[in-house]
Amino acid sequence: MSLPPPKLDDIENANLHPTHGTSDDNSVQSSDQKLSPHENSRQSKLGAYGRAFEQTLIKYNLEARGVQRVSPQECHPLTWSSYLQLFLFWISVNLAAQNVTLGMLGPVVYGLSFRDASLCAFFGSLLGAFGVAYIATFGPVSGHRTLIFARYTFGWYPTKLLVILELIVLLGYSMIDVVIAGGILSAVSTNGSLSIVVGIIILAILGWIVSTFGMAIFQTYQRYAFIPPLIAFSILFAISSHNYDLSTPSMGDDRTVIGNRISFLSITLAAAITYGGGSADYFVYYPSTTPPAAVIVMTVLSLVCSFTFPYCLGIGLATAIPLVPSYDTAYHSSQGALIVAGFTESTSPENFSTGFGKFLAVVVSLGLIGNLAAPTYSSGIDFQVLGKNFQKVPRVIWNTVGVIIYTVCALAGRDHLAEIFTNFLALMGYWVIIWIGITLEEQFFFRSKIGFKTAIWDKTSGRGWDRGYDWTVWNEPERLPHGIAALVAFLVGWAGAILCMAQAWYIGPIAGLVGEYGADMGNFVGVSWAVLVYPPLRWLEIKKFGK
Repeated sequence: MSLPPPKLDDIENANLHPTHGTSDDNSVQSSDQKLSPHENSRQSKLGAYGRAFEQTLIKYNLEARGVQRVSPQECHPLTWSSYLQLFLFWISVNLAAQNVTLGMLGPVVYGLSFRDASLCAFFGSLLGAFGVAYIATFGPVSGHRTLIFARYTFGWYPTKLLVILELIVLLGYSMIDVVIAGGILSAVSTNGSLSIVVGIIILAILGWIVSTFGMAIFQTYQRYAFIPPLIAFSILFAISSHNYDLSTPSMGDDRTVIGNRISFLSITLAAAITYGGGSADYFVYYPSTTPPAAVIVMTVLSLVCSFTFPYCLGIGLATAIPLVPSYDTAYHSSQGALIVAGFTESTSPENFSTGFGKFLAVVVSLGLIGNLAAPTYSSGIDFQVLGKNFQKVPRVIWNTVGVIIYTVCALAGRDHLAEIFTNFLALMGYWVIIWIGITLEEQFFFRSKIGFKTAIWDKTSGRGWDRGYDWTVWNEPERLPHGIAALVAFLVGWAGAILCMAQAWYIGPIAGLVGEYGADMGNFVGVSWAVLVYPPLRWLEIKKFGK
């Protein structure tokens, strides 16, 4: 979707006087504690710098908006290019070296064959994509960012827990991105003259630039960002695929192989579904008339395509590690170095230029900017969702804080990327899938016409997909649900996930029953437990409080 420059007056009103969607958004007294005079003074100075920068953005018709709702009048017309933009957005975000290195875990960590790892990666991506697509539909219909929408199920205070978890996800993924890019840039430099540290800093700065200057710049970049990585990955497949081991079976006895399949499927599911924590953020400028079915179809197709191709590349390169000595040496240097080796160390009879191969590796590393910009942008929004005092600090400052945090973490953990992947990705997927399950039940059981006729059933302000939601009360705690039922169901789901998780540092008692290394079933059991207990708890909450 082509995003015309926002109107100057609209941006000023949205950011400096946030009254979108309701005339009394700011009339509600802050539930956060008041700051001391010294803290107020320090915050005022910080806010002054941020507002000055925002005024510069406004001057050049760039987005300065934070968490404030995008009203229907501010949305852009729905055209055929809107659907194309939606599809290309996820392609550009996802067609990145990060997913190549994630695919490597199938053979290297879980001992899976090319066939087993590829099938697990495909179906894991497919399952996760549906969750992302469902949440993305609420961007157009509500005009709200993802975790503002979460307040309509979890209420004011429990949503803060989701925000903290989402910030960990966003900054964690960003850390992984810059580490991979740093490894690639270091590997292509002459004798490693460019250190991984410098590469990390370069990509962090580029990601900050793309994400900080607003949705118009961000969406325009994502419209074309997929083209260079797609070309580079296609060439990588062409020159390295003859090295792939397509015949060696998965390692271990039958129960161990089953457990490893489930665990790798869970990681690929988690890698996809964690986008759900921010997927509505990127489509708030779409009109409310955007068909939810179209958003779901385009999102699922885009995510599955953009996940599967780099996954299979990574899986193929990893199966060749025992067969190609240069691949083995490169992998033990860094996962990014193995991608470079795929370009430059091919045993193909064709005379492939090493210099051109390094150039393509650089293209792949810079392709991570698209994957990095999305979580960096969302982190600035999510910091503001923590409370009204946080909203006083402009989004551009929170974006900068997020970049500093994940850059420092990347510099500290750059030598442990595989451990971060295996321990972090699946763990962070648990909360997203549990939240999505609860949100589905809230919509279809308690707010939809087909659901229970509870105290909130007839208080509908929307029609169709957003029936039962009043999008104007997003910043009014007393008019939102208390979130008690959602929080209890969420914690019950987490208890089930802990019993069924299989990580390097902990294997739950139920997960440990499958094979030698266990099977990570935390996503599936966690959401199952949560959706079983939520309906009766929510019914009691509505009966008690009427909201």
